[in-house]
Amino acid sequence: MKFFLDTANIEQITKANAYGILDGITTNPSLIAKEGADHAQRILEICQIVDGDVSAEVVETEAEAMLTEGRKLAKIHDNVVVKVPLTRDGIKATKMLSSERIRVNVTLCFTANQALLAAKAGAYYISPFVGRLDDISAEGMELIRDIVTIYDNYGYPTQVLTASARGPLHVRDAALCGAHVVTLPYPVFEKLFDHPLTDSGLAQFLADYRKSQEG
Repeated sequence: MKFFLDTANIEQITKANAYGILDGITTNPSLIAKEGADHAQRILEICQIVDGDVSAEVVETEAEAMLTEGRKLAKIHDNVVVKVPLTRDGIKATKMLSSERIRVNVTLCFTANQALLAAKAGAYYISPFVGRLDDISAEGMELIRDIVTIYDNYGYPTQVLTASARGPLHVRDAALCGAHVVTLPYPVFEKLFDHPLTDSGLAQFLADYRKSQEG
């Protein structure tokens, strides 16, 4: 499974990248605006740090305008994957962009049928939002299982990118369901390392070592 970070914060990206296990980044206009950064410039900065896919989202809503904006975003860096919403125009734009060999991440997916449309349009990634489904008392991870099964049934190459992951259990469950990618807020990424028994076990090992050296 690939680990992506869902952020536009350079400090967080640099820290996570230092572990050597970060595979990519997902961004959106809200995340970049939160950093007070220029959209295109921040995408370029991220691509220069991370050797992996960086999703950059369009803000246009009509297919032809998405196509024009998507082409511009793709030219920022080879790592850029153009992110479009799962709307009628978004699917049209996905088909047009993918036909030009521009990779597309179709976002805001909430049903298996929507994921099937994206795959047929040539999406490189599909981004189902598990946390937002959980928030309305639906089972987000059931959607991941359904999409993985459908894609496997028909041999679609579209990768399932689990988005809106709210905690470590979402990561584990997405991996068990066969998702190709999970994208995480930085605090959730850091929590993957932690367990109290790891901490107490290490403390005991070190204490025992110190005692052995005293004699």
